[in-house]
Order: sequence, then structure tokens, then C-alpha cells
Amino acid sequence: MSITRRGLCAATLALAATPALAADGYPTGPVRVVIPFSPGGSADIFGRLIAEHLTQALGKPFVCENVGGAGSTLGVAQVARAAPDGQTLGIGAVSGLSIIPAFGNIPISYNVEELVLLGQVSAIPNVLVVNPRTIQARSVPDLIAHLKANPGKVTYGTPGVGTSQHLAAELFQAMTGTSMVHVPYRGSSNMVVDLLSGSIDLSFDNIPLLLPYVADKKLVLLGSATKERPAFDPSLPAIAEYLPGFEAVAWHGFFLPKGTSPAIADRLSGAIIEFMKRPATQARFEELGAMAVSTTPAEFTQFVRHETARWRRLIEERNIQPA
Repeated sequence: MSITRRGLCAATLALAATPALAADGYPTGPVRVVIPFSPGGSADIFGRLIAEHLTQALGKPFVCENVGGAGSTLGVAQVARAAPDGQTLGIGAVSGLSIIPAFGNIPISYNVEELVLLGQVSAIPNVLVVNPRTIQARSVPDLIAHLKANPGKVTYGTPGVGTSQHLAAELFQAMTGTSMVHVPYRGSSNMVVDLLSGSIDLSFDNIPLLLPYVADKKLVLLGSATKERPAFDPSLPAIAEYLPGFEAVAWHGFFLPKGTSPAIADRLSGAIIEFMKRPATQARFEELGAMAVSTTPAEFTQFVRHETARWRRLIEERNIQPA
């Protein structure tokens, strides 16, 4: 039996053990879960996995809907405009909840401070990879030396301006005093095609997308943009070992429209936290190259504010302009 099926079976058993979760009439019917990205990505996988658990735990269907576009802000805006009755739930990412709001000059129709933030559920390492045919460096120090010897000649790809991958590369340049050429794409899948062909030289991106190409030796991993070495490969150095303080992690968390009652928020938060703490859930996320996270609404709110503030500082220091 797969980990996912075991987790669903465990969720069904948990329903009997936690009748209070469905005792007061919420939810009153199917709940719409807005995933602000196209199908197949990390947000889509995590959102659907957790929606399956909520369906079992709360006794009503949690139905996922992909609303991609504009760096996830279109989907976030749909949730922000929804009725505050708990029947619309969103899974947001660092892009729509922290980075794009940090720009200040990108028009968005919602205020993150007004959303009801439920909790973080994932942390995904961005990793530094190079095409071995165009970049000979096999370590972070070697790459820094190469970049300093070739200013403005190395290209890096990202899934777009203002993504965590883009800001990871900007942070790397700021901390190393190097200069690369940014080549933005409409999503990581398009970027990877050019990275594999050698049209661009390197990238910071989410590990689940890149692992198959690393395994096939088409790309070479140089480091992880995490504080410490990643659980999926403890032999992979953290870039922070060479650049103290370097960190650029993608993450996801759930949120509700402004004005949703604390009782509904607490019910959803409790159900999500319970699921995220299960060993089977943590194992499944690790299989996907991510870390399962469980935080309270207050903790998530503070985390989002911290992330927004630190990316705003980088955006201002580097004079990063929206596309």
C-alpha cells in the first residue's frame, strides 16, 4: 500500500476519534480549495493531498480548483474576494503571499495583512544546479570564482521575475559580489528545457522538479538554499556553509478570506496541523523533496511578515523591477 493510501486510511480512522471536528455544522457543503498555480506543481500536489484529508476529517468534499496566473496572485485574489463563510479556502505560496506584495509597485487586489492565515504546510529547498556542459564548476566556491572571472557572461533561468527562484539568484549575486544575466520564463517547466539544452547555464529551483535530471547526470547539484544540509541529501552542502545567512526556501500555506470567523479558522487549522504531524504525511512530503510543516495561524502570520520584510529589503537594495 502506498504512503498516500495509508495516510488516507489513517485519516478515515481519525474521523471516528475526533467527532468534534464535524459536530457543529461546518462545513455546510462542498468547500472550494483554490490552488493558484497550474496542475502538476508542488502547490497542486500538496493542496490536493491535504484536501483529501480535510474531506475525510470534516465530512464534506474539499474540491480543488486550479486558478493559475500572475505569479499566483489571481488565485489569491479569488479567495480574498470570496464570502468569509469558510466555504472557500486557498493554498498560497511565497510568491503571492510575500514576494509580490514586497515589491509595492505591482498592482494586486488584496492585502495579505487582511487575509486569515491558517498555517504553513511545506518548505521546499531551492537548489543551485548547473549544466555540466556549459559550467565546469563542481562546487559553490568554484562557481563563485568562475562568476568573478566572467562577469555578466553566465546566464541563469527562473520561472519568472519575483519568484523565490529569482530572488535566490539575486541574493547569491548580492552576497558574492558577482553578476549574471537573468533569463525569466513562464514557469519552471519551460526554463528546464533550455537549461538541459545549454541555452542557459544554471538555475536555482525547487528540488522535486530537478531531481530526475540530477539522477540522470544531465544537471549537477552544487548546493541547497537552506540553512542546513537538506534531509533528502545530507551530503549536499548548504550554500550557507560558504555564505553565512544565505537562505531562499519556497513554501506553501493555507489561508481564508478576510472576516472568516475564528471558530472556522481554528477548526481548519487544527485539522491541517494534525495531518501535517503524522509520520506518513512527513514521509510523503520527504519523498516529494519537501519538508512537512505545521504551524499555528499566529506563527504563520509572523512568518509571512518576516519573509515579506526580508525580501522587500533585497528588492530595494538590488533595485529589482517587476516584469
